[in-house]
Amino acid sequence: MSDPTLPASADVLIVGGGLAGLALAKQLLVAGVDFQLVEARPRFGGRIKGSDVGGAAFDMGPAWFWPGQLRMAALTQELNLGVFEQFAQGDLSFEDEEGQVHRGRGYASMEGSFRVKGGLAHLIAQLVQSLPQERLHLHSRVTRLGEACAEIETRCNTHKIAARTIALAVPPRLAAQLDFFPALEPITHDALLNVPTWMAGQAKVVAVYDRPFWREAGLSGDAMSRHGPLVEIHDASPAEGGPYALFGFVGIPIEARRDAESLKSAAVAQLVRLFGAEAAEPRDVLLKDWALDELTAAPRDHAPLMAHPRYGMPPMLDALHAQGLFFCGTEVAATFGGFLEGALEAAEAAAPRIIKSTMSRTAASF
Repeated sequence: MSDPTLPASADVLIVGGGLAGLALAKQLLVAGVDFQLVEARPRFGGRIKGSDVGGAAFDMGPAWFWPGQLRMAALTQELNLGVFEQFAQGDLSFEDEEGQVHRGRGYASMEGSFRVKGGLAHLIAQLVQSLPQERLHLHSRVTRLGEACAEIETRCNTHKIAARTIALAVPPRLAAQLDFFPALEPITHDALLNVPTWMAGQAKVVAVYDRPFWREAGLSGDAMSRHGPLVEIHDASPAEGGPYALFGFVGIPIEARRDAESLKSAAVAQLVRLFGAEAAEPRDVLLKDWALDELTAAPRDHAPLMAHPRYGMPPMLDALHAQGLFFCGTEVAATFGGFLEGALEAAEAAAPRIIKSTMSRTAASF
């Protein structure tokens, strides 16, 4: 039995409903191109994920964009979303190897960055609402890709869809797990595997409080640690009102963080060392380990990245355009790869080529 919501064909099939896939869908809609978008998750957003506590939204994936990232600035304006600067006022904290805390050392690494009011999941929700709902499909996981054809597992069963052009708005390493027919050349398959998935090895802990006691004590919420389990900590509070929050990136290996409750307890104990006894009783503690998310991380992504990779479109992947197969996730962006801006950049670069390819294939069929 096929999924009745999925048509048998489309001019363009977009695989992946994160920021890049949705942005591409928006551009194809404006251009009048027929498309269908499939997303394996039960939600849109990909690595953008929000959690709500007490009426406030907290980003469990990316949280920031920066001055000079004009596409993100334009999109927030188009969607009528408010933005605010990352809180960075007050003293910095540093925890040494022995767990001793020092003040005024280091720097506020995210100072000057922007966040979206209501969280980035609110941006995704607004973007989804701007698109035709009948063209967007959750719980739809592509398992097999052929030239101008895809097989998709849905809640109903397996569905086949014919598409003149296929746009993969997913990390290359996840694309490498698909069953391609005919099979990709080994050099092309290796090119997919060699592109690290941004953020995929990360885990993020958010501790939510009724009061911003660290601010009241003259602390910014920024901290760096060589003791752990959190290696980098920032204020994650909303633009106005509460509840308030501190969040940290987990710095221990994936093998040592599979016990979620133990990890949360260790993170709270660390926040007590850094910010005082009031940190001991959070309203809630949230954890998202992206390395354990099979729709984000491939096995090669389990080790967190130590530096920002040099992203861009590998030539072997660019060559697949002749077959009607395009990549448009943030990892292939030429300038802002890995950033939110990179997702928009990749979609912007792919859109005209996809439109041209689709028109050429349509003309060839007559």
